[in-house]
Amino acid sequence: MSKALSKQELHNLAMNHVGKDLEKRGFEFIAINSQLKKQPQFVVMDKNKQYFFVIVRAVLLPANANNYDIVWMESFKKHATEHNSKILYAGVGLGNPNGDDLPIYLNEEYLIEYNGIQLIETNLN
Repeated sequence: MSKALSKQELHNLAMNHVGKDLEKRGFEFIAINSQLKKQPQFVVMDKNKQYFFVIVRAVLLPANANNYDIVWMESFKKHATEHNSKILYAGVGLGNPNGDDLPIYLNEEYLIEYNGIQLIETNLN
C-alpha cells in the first residue's frame, strides 16, 4: 500500500527541486532550513557576494504556487533589508496525475508546476 506524503515531505520535495535550480544557476549555499513555516529555506550567495534569502512554497495543484501572502512578505522584506539581502521566491505546485483530489504518494509519479525563481523587490510599500 502506498504512503501519502506529509506536508513536511511535500515541502522537502519542493525544496529539492528549487535547490537543484539554485545550484544550476551557480549560487553558493550558506544555510538550509527545511522546517515548515520557517523562513527562509535557503540562504545563498551569488558570484558577486550578494546574499539572497530564498523562500520556497509548496502547494497542491490546482492552487497557484506563484501567489504569496503580500502582507507577510512586507515584513520579510524588512528582515532581508536589515541583513543586506535580496529575496528570491520559488513557488512549487505538486499534484497527483490521477486527480486533484488524490494525495501524492511516496515513490510514485507526481505532477510539478515550477515557473522558476522570482526576484522580490525589497522596497517597502
